[in-house]
Amino acid sequence: MKDFAGKIAVITGGGTGMGRELARQLVAEGCNVAMCDVSAEAMAETKRLCEVEKLPQGLRITTHIADVSIEDHYKRFRDELIEQQATDNIHLLFNNAGIGGGGSLFTNTREQWERTFNICWGGVYLGVRTFLPLLVKADEAHIVNTSSVNGFWASVGMGVSHTAYSAAKFAVKGFTEALINDLRLNAPHVKCSVVMPGHIGTSIVSNSRKVQNGSDQLNPDEIKQARQRLQGQGVDVAALSDQAIQQIALDRARIFHDEAPTTAAAAARIILDGVKADRWRILVGDDAHLLDERVRKTPEQAYTPEFYQSIVAATGWKVG
Repeated sequence: MKDFAGKIAVITGGGTGMGRELARQLVAEGCNVAMCDVSAEAMAETKRLCEVEKLPQGLRITTHIADVSIEDHYKRFRDELIEQQATDNIHLLFNNAGIGGGGSLFTNTREQWERTFNICWGGVYLGVRTFLPLLVKADEAHIVNTSSVNGFWASVGMGVSHTAYSAAKFAVKGFTEALINDLRLNAPHVKCSVVMPGHIGTSIVSNSRKVQNGSDQLNPDEIKQARQRLQGQGVDVAALSDQAIQQIALDRARIFHDEAPTTAAAAARIILDGVKADRWRILVGDDAHLLDERVRKTPEQAYTPEFYQSIVAATGWKVG
């Protein structure tokens, strides 16, 4: 697929971050966009940003409320898209939605763990299941599934557990790689790519907390986990109040967004260029390329403190 003009794209998690930037850049190239998110307000802002420049006549941007972990929400999204976009086919599916959290089998609840897993993995699986018939009906189509560097390296540092997100992202990577041949055998005009971003400047930290807790504040269990994390990083937490821990968490979310080595806009550009180049494996960010190289070179060392410290030193990561 060499250009996106006149095509129809579905984007999950279109309200913020990479989903928003994918929508903006696709619309700028003349692509119709149907996005879903759990936040109507966030999607309205994405749509407004897409419409800052006058849209070409007939170009359609539609927004749809959907929790990607719930199949009935996806089916409603699909049916609304067919009606509002006046189509029975789509050309691009970006399974982009995701949250963090639920990292530990010990200190997180089962509900928190499965919420993360069901969005990050289930959302991709259900997205493909729901929209595959519409993709197959198009003359050419491309599925883009967002995994992560945590799809080949299951860690964000030595002081914190990271099982739910990593398990989901490994599943997304394996599913997409297996899908290459499934499509080749059964729908060769449909391609797929797995996207593995490093640290991208998005609001995933604060958004995840809102999805898990209903606000951007830590709950009591998370305050306890944050203390453990900070202690594991050598911070003296004895003198820190719960409010101080809350502020550290808010600062971490801000730093994650503001001081990332790759912006969401730059990440979206890399992804779209990868689709145009028909690349099935799209690493996003210099840190992703470096981490991929080092994990492949010394896999037995990948979960040692020394390995993590070398990655931080090489990439300049400020959170983890």
